[in-house]
Amino acid sequence: QFQMVESGGGSVEAGGSLILTCSVAPSNPRTGGMAWFRQSAGKEREGLAGITFTSNTLYADFAGGRFFIAKDNARNTLSLRIKNLQPEDTAIYYCAASDVWCVHPRLDVPAYTSWGHGTQVTVSS
Repeated sequence: QFQMVESGGGSVEAGGSLILTCSVAPSNPRTGGMAWFRQSAGKEREGLAGITFTSNTLYADFAGGRFFIAKDNARNTLSLRIKNLQPEDTAIYYCAASDVWCVHPRLDVPAYTSWGHGTQVTVSS
């Protein structure tokens, strides 16, 4: 349904910041939502932040105010700003989308039908 391509990952030192961007084709969902997930080595994929087509947002309990999700419907992009990165943030970060109508964002993997291939974020201490 949607083609998702992440960018913006890389290697940073602890305390640094990154902005991840996801390009969405053919366009951002008009009735569903999008989200960012991450997966560390040996761990399950976990939801970080979600946003609906009405711009309602939801963050994981552990986000601690360090993550900020936003979308730009004019550019068909989804972004995730991460500040104060820590080594435990090292993971592959994925964006996901669904056009299933929703009022509240969801952070569970089954809620999303389209996924990007991920972008690696590595944080050194």
